[in-house]
Amino acid sequence: MYSPLKLAFKYLRYLTTASNGRGHGIHSPFIYAFTKEVLNGKFHSSHWKQLERLRTNLKKDQRVLQVNDLGAGSGKLHHHQRSVSSIANTSLKSQKYASLLGRIVQYYNCEYILELGTSLGITSAYIATTHPKVHLTTLEGVPDIAAVAHSLFDQLGLYNIELVQGNFDQTLSGAILKMPRVDLVYIDGNHRKIPTLQYFESVLHYANDETIFVFDDIHWSSEMEDAWEAIRMHPKVTSSIDLFFLGLIFIRPAFKEPVHTTIRF
Repeated sequence: MYSPLKLAFKYLRYLTTASNGRGHGIHSPFIYAFTKEVLNGKFHSSHWKQLERLRTNLKKDQRVLQVNDLGAGSGKLHHHQRSVSSIANTSLKSQKYASLLGRIVQYYNCEYILELGTSLGITSAYIATTHPKVHLTTLEGVPDIAAVAHSLFDQLGLYNIELVQGNFDQTLSGAILKMPRVDLVYIDGNHRKIPTLQYFESVLHYANDETIFVFDDIHWSSEMEDAWEAIRMHPKVTSSIDLFFLGLIFIRPAFKEPVHTTIRF
């Protein structure tokens, strides 16, 4: 992971060089529509206020979990035991980005969604409550963390979520095979280059022209930046959007020339 100072420098450079978040100067109709209707969209699920109350509770939850991190690990937490509150305060996607994922699902009418990295389940719940047709399959490697997320889903009555616990290397292929199709995949479970590329290739094999790939923390480390660059340059990728903390990949053949955009968000 980059040091906080280096990450702050990279973020400042992103803010000063990215395209305006209101769509000015964006020539691609597809990217312009994304900026107007998704980044600046007004969609808001009636469930999301409740999710923020649950997030607040998790940030105060002092239960201690046994955590054997299967990925690159947390840049701040190095112990094998962590409290729910420490995970909630350092690892959960913020309301800004969780609701953005919800708007992506809503705007592109995504129904069958795959998530790699459930964590405590807040982002999963944002996705699952976007519209009634959503079916979310979410993978989590750590049993204790999966148990907290499962309890949260039960509390919310989110029976449209299937939580699969286990190492992604053993669970990913089986999870995909059970899905009718993959409309969107959100990869947030391993911040290393080779596994990230492997997960992309694995899902790409089952993707259709409309499948959307979302990658978390694409500037988190040099490894993640290398992975993001390799994915952007993949021959099947026709468009990418860099939002600094999230990266979106589209494989739609309607794009005759690749369109790669960095947008301020």
